[in-house]
Amino acid sequence: MNYFKAAVLATLVVFPAIANAQIKTLPGEMQTVSATVDAIEHASRSLTLKKPDNTLLTIKVPRDYERFDGLKVGDKLTATYYDNIVIRAKAAGEKAVDSTSASMSANPGTKPGFSIGAQRSITATVTEIDMKVPSLSLSGPSNWKYSSRVNDKDALKQLKVGDKLDIVWTEAVMLSTTAPK
Repeated sequence: MNYFKAAVLATLVVFPAIANAQIKTLPGEMQTVSATVDAIEHASRSLTLKKPDNTLLTIKVPRDYERFDGLKVGDKLTATYYDNIVIRAKAAGEKAVDSTSASMSANPGTKPGFSIGAQRSITATVTEIDMKVPSLSLSGPSNWKYSSRVNDKDALKQLKVGDKLDIVWTEAVMLSTTAPK
């Protein structure tokens, strides 16, 4: 959910684009990080990873990841994270949305790897607009609330308290493993 909040923040900073279009896709960021397996503790399903700056990070691998035993000390793990947001001004009387979906699949091949994706769709209501800051506050399902600064006052002028926005946030992570050379 922290990624979701950060994504909404990023959206609000670029809010002028939304004010001029009914549907706006905001490509997120793509980050790729690599680390080398430094130690494996099979009983607790823990991996100690050595990052490029030589710092160590220990992570616990969920039981859902069935190919844990295929990992070896020295393997290089590469994870790529991607997210994006689609925002749409909701028409009056249109039904609210509140859904979450996720999927996970193992990558083909002999080395461990996987792809996982998640998508969250909500209808958010504008609850407050402060032109002095300038800022915007939103609320949504399950007591979800969020407030953030908005860079463009002209975009805020086009909104009013009670307006509804559909926000669809998608994220994906792909993990691949390569043997040491």
